[in-house]
Amino acid sequence: MSARLGFDYELQLLKDNLAEMGHLIEDAIDKCMHAFKTQDESLAKEIIAGDRNINDIEKTIEARCLSLILKQQPVARDLRIVTTALKVVTDMERIGDQAADIAELILREKREEIYNLTEHIPEMAKATKLMVRDAVDAFIHSDTDMAQEIKLRDDVVDDLFDKVKDEVVEILRKSSEQVDQCVDILMIAKYFERIGDHAVNICEWTEFNVTGSVNNIRIL
Repeated sequence: MSARLGFDYELQLLKDNLAEMGHLIEDAIDKCMHAFKTQDESLAKEIIAGDRNINDIEKTIEARCLSLILKQQPVARDLRIVTTALKVVTDMERIGDQAADIAELILREKREEIYNLTEHIPEMAKATKLMVRDAVDAFIHSDTDMAQEIKLRDDVVDDLFDKVKDEVVEILRKSSEQVDQCVDILMIAKYFERIGDHAVNICEWTEFNVTGSVNNIRIL
């Protein structure tokens, strides 16, 4: 097998690993939404336990990237693909961490009324899940048009977060009896907002992977 074919083969394995990790974090976000709605303790625990699988595949991807750099000594575009994959996998791992953090908060409350405090958390979960799914797909396929479109969706997530904050303020203005639940609601919303930010990061790394530029500044 030629060096070029060897690199292309290893690169495809890397993309397969990224797709697998993408499915895991997408599933974690989906489970967060359902656990939040139903206050399903076993599902919340499943999310937390599943974070270990996300961490494991992160290590696999990092090892594959480092092996590609050491064995293949890629340059130019090939080097960008590998180095951006290392950046992307870090954002993906943090998404998994934030899903686990949401699950921890759900376990702490375990009261149905937390879901009744806001209607916007499930909307945030759905929006961020789609952002993450499409961002990973955009990176794997080097689709900068999709990446740019996904970045625009982050405004929707930010708007939903603002609505949650407004709802929490209104609830606390009327009564101080639900302070703990309101704080947890706000934290859950913040974690979803951060997931959206990580999806944006993945999109920006996609653009760098294709163009070699960040914010129109040539890097590599």
